[in-house]
Amino acid sequence: MSRSRVQREDFDIAAEIDAITASRADIGAVATFTGLVRDHGGTVAAMELEHYPGMTERALKEIAQEAERRFPLLDACIIHRYGLLNPGDRIVLTIAASAHRQAAFDGAAFLMDYLKTKAPFWKRETTPEGGAEWVDARDSDDAATAKWSNYNG
Repeated sequence: MSRSRVQREDFDIAAEIDAITASRADIGAVATFTGLVRDHGGTVAAMELEHYPGMTERALKEIAQEAERRFPLLDACIIHRYGLLNPGDRIVLTIAASAHRQAAFDGAAFLMDYLKTKAPFWKRETTPEGGAEWVDARDSDDAATAKWSNYNG
């Protein structure tokens, strides 16, 4: 039972974990990843995230469902924010719940790796001087996603 959403407002990590684990005695492990806006040594004053409504939600749902097909997950969650965010703000949360820790760890990593390359988000960083620049895709993100094509658990 995967769940995902795109939202402007912040999220409560503990509440999201509680929502997944409530009344579930079969879950033995929960792994999470939380991404934050970095200031890159003072060069980023803010980050604006844009997405394609409808398409983005479908992509997140497909990524979570793929994680559940590949790993013995009992639940998976992706929450991604959009809008104007400041350094230190939460951007993204992935949660993977399983009976055992390795599947939870792998599931959470898979969710984040696929999210970085398969979800339609665009990021623009603003400098303290007021300049703005779109953030390019990184080869390291593609490499992280590619490693899952040969993954055998």
